[in-house]
Amino acid sequence: MTTHIVTMGGGGFSMSPTGAPTNLDRYLVELTGRRSPLVCFVPTASADDPTYVRKFLTGYASLGVRTMVLTLWQDAAASLDRLPQADLVLVGGGSTVNLLALWRAHGVDRVLVDMMGPGRDLVLGGLSAGAACWYQGCVTDSFGDVRVLPDGLGILQGSFCPHWDGESKRQPIFTDAIAAGLLPAGYAADDGAALHWVDAKLSGAVAEREGARVARFSPSGEPASGGLVIEQLPVELL
Repeated sequence: MTTHIVTMGGGGFSMSPTGAPTNLDRYLVELTGRRSPLVCFVPTASADDPTYVRKFLTGYASLGVRTMVLTLWQDAAASLDRLPQADLVLVGGGSTVNLLALWRAHGVDRVLVDMMGPGRDLVLGGLSAGAACWYQGCVTDSFGDVRVLPDGLGILQGSFCPHWDGESKRQPIFTDAIAAGLLPAGYAADDGAALHWVDAKLSGAVAEREGARVARFSPSGEPASGGLVIEQLPVELL
């Protein structure tokens, strides 16, 4: 069976001006291969913000899916018990540090790993914090300023930087961290672009808008490289 993980630099309904689902949202739903999949929204990084939850419920209602929400601030145990029923787990943006801390405290990380086991197909996805969490490390503004966070779930190898074109202050911190060995080689994605992983192996990159980029960054010892090799990945426009 297959596990898809789609990590978005930004985009989807979360960043849609009207809250309407976008081509990235539709792409995630289509990956489930189900006529009416159960989509679980995980707003942990935003402290289960009710406005964010309503935006998800309203937006995804138009996609013909069934919906549920994982809540950790209220009725966490019962909510977590329902999580394995989901065909698609969609993780929202916010604080990566708080997301990881709460997931580990409540055992969300262990449940997700169990869901990725043999016997079923599963789609996982998210943007910003909801994308960075799957990797070994990332850069985050969870503390106010942008810092290196080398403590991700490690389900995907490497590091990640979201909002590559939308928040330029992340760029030098991410590239310097990789060049210095503070983060492993990794990927950056513009708003509206995403990496698609299949069973923890990179399958490709997709975008919901023209010109959105995805790149891979690797450390280099070559004197002329500035300590870094940058590879722009081909992107399929949805």
